[in-house]
Amino acid sequence: MTAIQIKTYEILKRNFQKEEDAAAVMEFFENAAEEKINQKKEVFLTKDDKVELIKEIKETKADMIKWMFLFWIGQIGVGVVMYFLKK
Repeated sequence: MTAIQIKTYEILKRNFQKEEDAAAVMEFFENAAEEKINQKKEVFLTKDDKVELIKEIKETKADMIKWMFLFWIGQIGVGVVMYFLKK
C-alpha cells in the first residue's frame, strides 16, 4: 500500500465499527480505479492498430484519386460532346 492508501485506511478504520468494513471500502476504491484504468487502455491505439489504420487510409486515398480522375474525364467527355452537338 502507498502512504495515501494507508492514511485513508486509517481514517476509514476510525469511522467504521469493524476493521473489515474499512478494508472492504478500500478494496472497492482500488477495484473501481483499476477498472477505470482498464477502460482507458481499450481506447488507445496500439502500434499495430496505427499501422493498419495508415494502410487503410492510403488505400482509400488511392481509390478516391482514381474515382475523381474518372469523374473528371467523364465530365470533360460530356462537355466535348455537348459542344459538338450544339454546333
